[in-house]
Amino acid sequence: MREAVSPVVDLQRTDDARRDALFALAQALRETGYRFTTVTPASHGHVNARPEHARARSLRDVFGWSRPFETGRVPSHLLNLMERAGILLRDRNTGLMRAGLRLSSLDDALFLHAAYPPLAADAVFFGPDTVRYVGAVQAYLDDRARAGLPAPRRGVDLGCGSGAAGILVAKRLPEAEMVLVDINPAALDLAQVNARLAGVSNIRPALSDMLQDVEGGFDLIISNPPFMVDAGGRAYRDGGGTLGAGLPLRVVEAATERLNPNGSLVLFTGSAIVDGHDGFREAAIALCDRAGLDWTYREYDPDAYGEELAEPVYAKVERIALCVLTASQRA
Repeated sequence: MREAVSPVVDLQRTDDARRDALFALAQALRETGYRFTTVTPASHGHVNARPEHARARSLRDVFGWSRPFETGRVPSHLLNLMERAGILLRDRNTGLMRAGLRLSSLDDALFLHAAYPPLAADAVFFGPDTVRYVGAVQAYLDDRARAGLPAPRRGVDLGCGSGAAGILVAKRLPEAEMVLVDINPAALDLAQVNARLAGVSNIRPALSDMLQDVEGGFDLIISNPPFMVDAGGRAYRDGGGTLGAGLPLRVVEAATERLNPNGSLVLFTGSAIVDGHDGFREAAIALCDRAGLDWTYREYDPDAYGEELAEPVYAKVERIALCVLTASQRA
């Protein structure tokens, strides 16, 4: 049964006052020593289903595990900030409260993102793939520096979601401009707060479908686009096209047109493998070859999201691999 939850304050407000309250809330939590590692939705569901976790007993339970809580469990100044930010939710049936957003830790920074479960079409996702994606981007930047290539001066996180990867690149490259692009206004709203939390000012949010409303070329394009088939059509999850490969291939197409000389694409994505054949790899490499890009492709994890194989749409899929494509424009 779907919970009957009502916001104390309108959760859709995206004005400066709400962002200020979210920032203050995150700062206050950080001062308590708050840290939280977000797990997969499947693991989250298993852990929360344990009887002893029916109600929150700590701030991690409230702001990490998204568990219902009695108001006395959260200090009054935090409740006030939650109300001002529009994320204090009340269950009409039980009278218990919930937090409308979560905060997760990555590289000593905190990132706001959707509460569990992330069911809304415009949910702003953050999870283990976010951590893997950031790691792949940081590894590329390390390799680029070792090769003696100049640091990127202009980059874009395409389909930025919470903004985690783009923000951490901006923190590492303070002289560069980092554009955070998403088609989801809710993602850009949280990404701006997350950038402020990380102490970076060299980011620019841009509401755009791919790069249609963003001008100019880029030294670095990074992306972790949706690559699953999602019946709910959630923006953070549904890749469209054949077995979810639609959006990842659109990212490759955008890169072939917008990379500067010596510029690179780092794409962290997934591919549905059918009878040993990686259809995404074949299509993506064909795009790179036609554009004259140098590329590398590797499987980061050969078997992820195994639970999805029970879905009819994946009836012929033997595994879903996580992959990293790096494609570079020649000088």
